[in-house]
Amino acid sequence: MDPNKSATAPPMNYGGEKSSMGQMPPPAYHDSPYPGYPPQPGMGYPPQPQGFVSPPPYGNDGYGQQPHPMRQEYPAHPATVTIHQPTVYVTRSPLAEPVNDYICYSIFTLMCCCLPLGIAALIYSISTREANHAGDQMAAERSSRMARTLNHVGLGIGLAVLILVIVYMVVVATVLTQ
Repeated sequence: MDPNKSATAPPMNYGGEKSSMGQMPPPAYHDSPYPGYPPQPGMGYPPQPQGFVSPPPYGNDGYGQQPHPMRQEYPAHPATVTIHQPTVYVTRSPLAEPVNDYICYSIFTLMCCCLPLGIAALIYSISTREANHAGDQMAAERSSRMARTLNHVGLGIGLAVLILVIVYMVVVATVLTQ
């Protein structure tokens, strides 16, 4: 490949399209006779004012703001009043009518019917008991409902498995006796 030949297309000529965009061209660049110093007047950018310049006034009439009255006396501040009030601590007490936690039902489901659902039901039963002691009615009701549902499903699965085992034993016993 020849390094003198470019692989890219030749540059596009825009024909002065950018100048018609309504923007002013930047000022011409002139080398400063004093490098490192700001440009001299008449060369490049206009000189900037040196020292402190007061800011423009705040609150022009065009924005509907009122001018600030100068040297206005403010009214005297009233004496500071401090009121000491007792600190109130809000704690929840155990529920007067606790929600059923189904803990015995969960233990039965765990031991006799379906181990995984029995474990989950036991966890929700303990959560119900804790919510009852904390006084959280909504959490207690939600956990109680879930524990009851898991216990019912676990009991149903356990009974279905028990019935299937009995039917299997009867079928095997009748086949062997023939």
